[in-house]
Amino acid sequence: MSANALDTHYIGQLEQLQGTLSADLPPWLAQQRRAAAERFAESGFPDPRAEEWKYTNVRPIANKPFSVASECGLLDAATLEEHVFGELEPWRLVFENGFLRDDLSRLDGLARGVRIDGLNTAIREGATIPEQCLDGLAHDQYSSFATLNTAFLTDGAVIHLEPGVVLERPIHLVFYGTPSSENVWCHPRVLVVGESGCEATIIEHYVDGEGARSFTNTVTEIEAHAGAHLHHYLVQEHADTAYHVGNVFVRQRRDSVVTSHNVNLGGRLVRHDLNVDLVEPGAETHLNGLFLVGDRQHVDTHTRVHHSVPHTTSREQYRGIAQGRGRGVFKGRVLIREGAQKTAAEQHSANLLLSPKAEIDAKPELEIYADDVKAAHGATVGQLDADALYYLASRGIGPEIARGMLVYAFAEEVLEPMKLDPVRAVVENRLAQRLPEAVPATLAQA
Repeated sequence: MSANALDTHYIGQLEQLQGTLSADLPPWLAQQRRAAAERFAESGFPDPRAEEWKYTNVRPIANKPFSVASECGLLDAATLEEHVFGELEPWRLVFENGFLRDDLSRLDGLARGVRIDGLNTAIREGATIPEQCLDGLAHDQYSSFATLNTAFLTDGAVIHLEPGVVLERPIHLVFYGTPSSENVWCHPRVLVVGESGCEATIIEHYVDGEGARSFTNTVTEIEAHAGAHLHHYLVQEHADTAYHVGNVFVRQRRDSVVTSHNVNLGGRLVRHDLNVDLVEPGAETHLNGLFLVGDRQHVDTHTRVHHSVPHTTSREQYRGIAQGRGRGVFKGRVLIREGAQKTAAEQHSANLLLSPKAEIDAKPELEIYADDVKAAHGATVGQLDADALYYLASRGIGPEIARGMLVYAFAEEVLEPMKLDPVRAVVENRLAQRLPEAVPATLAQA
């Protein structure tokens, strides 16, 4: 499709969007969507000449005429069962092509002091969280995709945890893409507000039916108030024909602790940005990430951690594995602002190349404007250790098994901190299935 035809298509999509803004839509939301649509129409898709996008060209997304899915209801309970996490018994919201499926969701026995709603449901019922928090953290400083999400947002989840609430069961958000003959897109929004002293685990899970040609553009905003402990899992295993752009924005207040586990295993072209602002003393964040690329896949991960005040802590550990012709990118930026004394910040990116045509670019950044801090960062890109392979061979272990053991050990460094054993087990199994060059069947079945 030519550039002019594509522009006409998206202008039509924007006009169609405005035409769907019914009279009973809250004025604040209509205004936000219109403003976002205007900003995106002006900025357009990111240009690879921009520093934040120098490793990733989004032309494969920008050159396709995506539209909102015309039908839902194809996802059934049997198919959903293939994407649950073992013995985990969470509260669950299920979305198909970006729209909530109440019939497949499960919120029975919801604990007192917690509210979990679909975004559209919360807005219709007049809940205060959407109006107060939507776009409260998200911004388009680095990516216009967040603006695109606001303009076209379809549905999503709203999670509100009242002060002191401790959830024994996790919250599982399943975003499923149904295969279609059309290029469909969805723009889910997740809003999480954890009040003071609360504790909860939230899983965002992105999956597709085989052959899905979808584009998922998601934004998550997490507000952690004083003393809150939030565990956030993001597991992305889209079909290899799908596209995914995700933006997560986190703001942490006094003595809050947020732990992030970010796993990218699927998708043709994937970009994931994680932005954390530590705005009050005692705030602490832990970021763990793993990506696997192969067969011409491209996964680009950017993290930004901003220490704005004294006595804050961040620890970051990301690992990447590339095989075939896959390309991975990790860019991590830690900013310690002026006056943010007694800050402790650690960042490390370790990356493993399993084939001569695979590529990983790693660019850690540390920017410090305070003089009483402890900060370190580093990145490595290499192949399997020849000495370790020789040692295993000397113990009678065959080369395929040895390679598999070393790859598993490499990945386990960031998977081990996952406290949810069923989630970790599924990720390990998916990892084995996607590593035919390094992991033999005996390990994949273990």
